[in-house]
Amino acid sequence: MTTYTYTKSQALFQRAAKVIPCGIYGHFSPVCLCPPTDYPFYISRAKGARFWDIDGNEFIDYMCAYGPMILGYQNEIIDNAAKNQSELSDCVTGPAPVMVELAEYLVDLIPIADWAYFAKNGGDVTSLSLMVARDATHKKKIVLIKGGYHGVAPWAQTSLHHGTIEEDHEHIIRIPWNDIQAFEVAIERYPNDIAAFMATPYHHPVYADNEMPNENYWQTIEALCQKHNIMLIVDDVRCGFRLDIKGSHEYFKFQPDMICFSKAIGNGYPISALVGTESLKKSVANVFYTGTYWFSAVAMAASLAVLQEMKKIDATSMMIEKGRQLTRGLVDIAKTYGFDLKVSGSLSMPYIRITNDDTQMLHQAWCAECTKRGAYFTPHHNWFISTAHTDMDIQQTLDIANEAFQAVNANY
Repeated sequence: MTTYTYTKSQALFQRAAKVIPCGIYGHFSPVCLCPPTDYPFYISRAKGARFWDIDGNEFIDYMCAYGPMILGYQNEIIDNAAKNQSELSDCVTGPAPVMVELAEYLVDLIPIADWAYFAKNGGDVTSLSLMVARDATHKKKIVLIKGGYHGVAPWAQTSLHHGTIEEDHEHIIRIPWNDIQAFEVAIERYPNDIAAFMATPYHHPVYADNEMPNENYWQTIEALCQKHNIMLIVDDVRCGFRLDIKGSHEYFKFQPDMICFSKAIGNGYPISALVGTESLKKSVANVFYTGTYWFSAVAMAASLAVLQEMKKIDATSMMIEKGRQLTRGLVDIAKTYGFDLKVSGSLSMPYIRITNDDTQMLHQAWCAECTKRGAYFTPHHNWFISTAHTDMDIQQTLDIANEAFQAVNANY
């Protein structure tokens, strides 16, 4: 199997670095890829579960645009819904009827939802949810999980990041995942001043194994929040619809006050949503929070089609089964070469790590060898499975992984 080269990608990056900060910034930056010389930087086209870079290399994509692609790139059903709406209107001087239709569908779909509020990025609605919680409770403090990710607003980052200051975190309390006692201590330390507890459905940090909630963790958190008038917020931006079509809280059997959705809700069309209970409807109406493109109708039409299609085909079960098929095969192949491949998190968005080397250099090398052969793996982040991944994709991926293990085994 021939390994890929990226001459055009690297040349274009050199041009970009002259006119764009970092060349490519944010989570697509080459600094997030190890080693960056083994990854493509620029994509020319995508279809189904695959993309092609500007050098003509073809990849089976296991990052799915870092989560948004859930039904496949250029899905005809979704793109047709978007096209039909675009022929009517998109960004105009008022919302389109599809906004109401989408809100109604979400309220019917998500059991705790009595209303829906739309924006563009996940960080838009995580920030909005905190504002709503503070308005509803008249309290300031927010409890988050150490290592949790909720966007790039100053409150969501750490004070170590450039451009943030200590005051951005003055009312943020960070506690360990799965630590009920730490939450109880925070409540005791700040009585009547905690507005919200926010966390992802399970803990999915970078460069670390993902962790599911302990037994009764969420039920205990819910009870504490209810007792102390603390709003319980689920950041379902990444996990949303990958554990349960009705929201990840249904999978773990607890009831939040608000849920933040994005990524998969639009299959690549830019949209996010905050949903919540009737008791918070007045507060979310009180908060002034908006954006120029938040009422764009095309993304809403796409989102409605995405939700309808996911429900129709039972997308969650499909992705979990494909994830099981992929991870089981990878683990078995790794064993034949004496490697231990650990799988954590949900099978629809697994985090995978070779445990034989604590430095993760071996795992990085293996992911790079797979990518150079056409299976796009990143070493530091959970992967994503889509309904577009086929049995043929999985088998080809396992063949690539086998050859990649041969390559790293020769140098290990």
